[in-house]
Amino acid sequence: MASIRELHEQLIKKERSAVEITQEALDRIQTLEPKLHSFLCVTAQQALEQARAVDAKIAAGEEIGLLAGIPIGIKDNMCTKGITTTCASKILENFVPPYESTVTQKLADAGAVMVGKTNLDEFAMGSSTENSAYQVTANPWDLSRIPGGSSGGSAAAVAAEECVVSLGSDTGGSIRQPASFCGVVGLKPTYGLVSRYGLVAYASSLDQIGPFGRTVEDAAVLLSAIAGYDPKDSTSLKVEIPDYAATLKPDLKARKKIRIGVIKETFGEGLDSVVEKAVTKAIEQLQHLGAEIHVVSCPNFRYGLPSYYIIAPSEASANLARYDGVKYGLRVPDADNLLSMYTRTRASGFGTEVKRRIMIGTYALSAGYYDAYYLKAQKVRTLIKQDFEKAFEQVDVLVSPTAPTTAFKAGEKTTDPLSMYLTDLMTIPVNLAGLPGLSVPCGFDENGLPIGLQLIGKVLREDQLFQVAYAYEQSTNWHLRQPEVIGG
Repeated sequence: MASIRELHEQLIKKERSAVEITQEALDRIQTLEPKLHSFLCVTAQQALEQARAVDAKIAAGEEIGLLAGIPIGIKDNMCTKGITTTCASKILENFVPPYESTVTQKLADAGAVMVGKTNLDEFAMGSSTENSAYQVTANPWDLSRIPGGSSGGSAAAVAAEECVVSLGSDTGGSIRQPASFCGVVGLKPTYGLVSRYGLVAYASSLDQIGPFGRTVEDAAVLLSAIAGYDPKDSTSLKVEIPDYAATLKPDLKARKKIRIGVIKETFGEGLDSVVEKAVTKAIEQLQHLGAEIHVVSCPNFRYGLPSYYIIAPSEASANLARYDGVKYGLRVPDADNLLSMYTRTRASGFGTEVKRRIMIGTYALSAGYYDAYYLKAQKVRTLIKQDFEKAFEQVDVLVSPTAPTTAFKAGEKTTDPLSMYLTDLMTIPVNLAGLPGLSVPCGFDENGLPIGLQLIGKVLREDQLFQVAYAYEQSTNWHLRQPEVIGG
């Protein structure tokens, strides 16, 4: 499937219609879904209606934006009016939102064509998309392996060209890690840059919606469309949104050299040697493109994981208290009393990982443990943020591996939650600090599985991340490879 810009050119030149492009995506979904299980819901009828509306505008001589007529997948934790939003959980199995999330409304206004809602770990809690209550998504590069999580469905759908771009959410790496495992570009924006209105909350101080694309430019175009201030979201930032794709250049040789810092704590024990070699080569390539390379230290980086797994479950235990069988979602009937209805509904509606995190969070927030755990984790969060601030006094962009390994086999880590949590080791500190982070493909291992390079930027400097990633992408051919499932 072509890029957003290429498809846009075909549409305005009337070489192809939006209906043809949409039908191609729907046909591919129908062919590949029995193997991939990327989508929980395919919205074929609505998609074709949206495509016909774009074709009507073109026929009437009206101008259309870059995203008009472009097939897109939406992670199923973003509310879509009149279309089920399950969060891959039994407790929301039949929930149909009465309102639209801000991001999906912006995409609809831009003429984008939603082809379906993508699979995820239940309530975005997981690193492999194996925690979905409905299905396990496969990695398009190797169907026996996981696509990463929690936005595994969105990443796999883009990698397999079931849609051109997609939206995911990132609480501790849930966009960047699956982007790395699936060989696509994924961005977690600065906290507050993209509205969270209509995003089903997991951990409110960490959650952020962001784009997936097969190329840096596609991800940049999508971010420009969804970013911006929203009065419905109290954490939304009032900032001007640039055209992130307009200034992309194939090299880094500007008047002032871009200084790139290599986080030394992200290398060494626990990092797969093949991943380390690929990331090191990518850093050398960035230097060849004109970047100035420095080694920097973020000494508290390693404490990101334990801090996150206190803060995030604590916020989750509060956020998920609303699923009690009273207001909406699942209700277990024939309970003896109100408390019995609460407990039986939650016991049968929530999966194992969600229950685990609720229990951890409730414990950390309980009397006698709040200071020892939650408060201490928040103090460590501040130290991590300060480490990043000091590093950015020396450099413009930080780099690290996105994940310590490539995609692992399905079922390999399901009985070992600590091992699963370690896959987000590199990405979590970025969320704790509220910074933007991007994963771009930088190689493959001996099994043909993709490897990702993580770029971390200063607050609201997504433009710089896109520029560095684009220059690297255009100087390599990693983004041109296709998984075998689609004939690569």
